[in-house]
Amino acid sequence: MSDTETKEAPYKPTSPNSKLDFESVWEYAPAPQTSDFVEVKERYDLFIGGKFVKPSKGRYFKSTNPATEEEITEFAEATQKDVDKAVKAARKAFEGEWSRISAKERGKYIYRIARMIQERAREFAVLESMDGGKPIRESRDVDIPLVAAYFFYYAGWADKLEYAFPGRKPKPLGVCGQIIPWNFPLLMLAWKIAPALACGNTVVLKPAETTSLTALKFAELVRDCGLPEGVVNIVTGAGQTGAEIVNHKDIDKVAFTGSTQVGKIIQKSLAGTDKKYTLELGGKGALVIFEDAPIDQAVEGIINAIYFNQGHVCCAGSRLLVQEGVADKVIQKLKDRLETLIVGDPLDKNTDIGAINSKEQFETVNKYLELGVDEGADIYQSKCDIPENGYFIRPTLFTNVSQSNRVVQEEIFGPVLTVQTFRTADEGIEKANNTPYGLASGVWTDKGSKIFQMGSKMRSGVIWANTYNKFDPTSPFGGYKESGVGREGGLHGLAAYTKI
Repeated sequence: MSDTETKEAPYKPTSPNSKLDFESVWEYAPAPQTSDFVEVKERYDLFIGGKFVKPSKGRYFKSTNPATEEEITEFAEATQKDVDKAVKAARKAFEGEWSRISAKERGKYIYRIARMIQERAREFAVLESMDGGKPIRESRDVDIPLVAAYFFYYAGWADKLEYAFPGRKPKPLGVCGQIIPWNFPLLMLAWKIAPALACGNTVVLKPAETTSLTALKFAELVRDCGLPEGVVNIVTGAGQTGAEIVNHKDIDKVAFTGSTQVGKIIQKSLAGTDKKYTLELGGKGALVIFEDAPIDQAVEGIINAIYFNQGHVCCAGSRLLVQEGVADKVIQKLKDRLETLIVGDPLDKNTDIGAINSKEQFETVNKYLELGVDEGADIYQSKCDIPENGYFIRPTLFTNVSQSNRVVQEEIFGPVLTVQTFRTADEGIEKANNTPYGLASGVWTDKGSKIFQMGSKMRSGVIWANTYNKFDPTSPFGGYKESGVGREGGLHGLAAYTKI
């Protein structure tokens, strides 16, 4: 070897200066989660008045597994007549047994639901991944534990409402119409049903048409736990079914989580009525990374913020704002980290990114990928293999984008991150707020003063500091501007279901 030649330094996995190299150092064996123990019926009817009843017009629609494109089951399609029947059952329960029992007894029912969810956690986790495409690690370790936690939390408040609102005498609203999205089916059900029951209301809930399975399994749990008939009613269907709930004259409160577009339609339809409502809508969260931030931890935070649940998160940190001094370093580390992410079977415990929820959403995300390129952005996608069947998209970065790019301004709801730079804190705040949304944001810095400075000026309902996507039943969640109206979770979640 000549003096001019240099020997390449050996790769050391523990060295902070070594690039991540999972291909040559790590080899993952398949780790499939069995689903043999899960019972899925060929067809599910509507759950009204404590019983499963057939739809009035006898219509059903198919539900498919987004990872395999195979049919899972069929759900009943509720019409106006079915919704009316469900509302009447809820009204009868509200004016009857549910209002007569003590608050302490109501709390016991909610507590029993929480315990039964824990007992059937494995089953619910597998069904959530089969029906929605999210990795089993996420449904098992995040979704289902949080579902139980929310029911436990609100079970404790059921007989303490006068302590929650001192000097007042809170009363239930009545019958609540609730419409939930497809990204966190069972968790959003818990966010809606738990506080409503704790305050003494009854509910008519409609899950998303692409992810109704765990809601109907929850209906079985409600039936088995002995909850009085009519307190919880679950009807399935598409947008028209939801519209029938919103417009029903005997609904006292509407709670909706979903797109901003549909939220605006609901708000218009409720104008001039005395119905209370909460709307948790879309978002385009900003992740602000300062030069003094712990870069490696920040990169992990970015991965969690945008690629968790395939980016199907209303509060996803889909806009990355990096201070110029560390921009190149952060982007390179981010690209290296993307190469380690595994895209594949949601029921494999090694999978980091599962399947896009539906064919429709798969096509929407791909249209935005094409749009970003057409607008002049530089696209980077990981080189991982993806399954031939199913709706899978590699984790994606867009660099060289501006504030006016549609991929920066519009909610994509997929594993797509845009990257911009800023110089000063004021510029970072200005760019972070330059969006029609205001649901959630994140700040990464070593200085507490910067966290308070940014947090006080960023127009977001939730701001995480040196972390992201952390949820707790005691903490309220909601947004500003086009991200919604009202709050869910914590005492705020109780206030939304009471007359005070």
